[in-house]
Amino acid sequence: MNLITGWLIAGLLLFATPAIAQDARGPAAYDAYQDANLEIYLQKIKADKKLLVATNMELTDAEAKNFWPLYDAYQQELAQVNLRLGKTIKDYAEAYTAGRGIISNDMAKKLMNEALSVDEAEVKLRRAYADKMSKVLSMTKTARYLQIENKIRSILKAELAQQIPLVY
Repeated sequence: MNLITGWLIAGLLLFATPAIAQDARGPAAYDAYQDANLEIYLQKIKADKKLLVATNMELTDAEAKNFWPLYDAYQQELAQVNLRLGKTIKDYAEAYTAGRGIISNDMAKKLMNEALSVDEAEVKLRRAYADKMSKVLSMTKTARYLQIENKIRSILKAELAQQIPLVY
């Protein structure tokens, strides 16, 4: 897996994925194999995350009925934020590779502004869903959900930070 592909996958998933050895049947077979495995991996991660949330939220049946549709909607919108982050990481990887580790000031400014915009979009989304969830859950459970989400995202962002070299 080349450097750009690795960063893009990490950005899309918000964490580093294990490298898969090149398939002997050629690039097309390898890409299809990689795409299929990535989709399986993504589905497992989503299910594991949902199980982690369910285990820690301790929802009543009435709370669960109102919470899970909001959770699913939040995850769908968060996926869009993740795609923007993945594109920013891909753009950085391409610029980093093209400049052999050196990024121009103009590109650094562009990438920095987009990264900050992604962060702002995530905070705005989190605030919007905190308001929605506080209407169907107690403030304590709403705060607990935000803590769980924050812990998961912090771990994933730490993984990304380990994978992405500093700009020069």
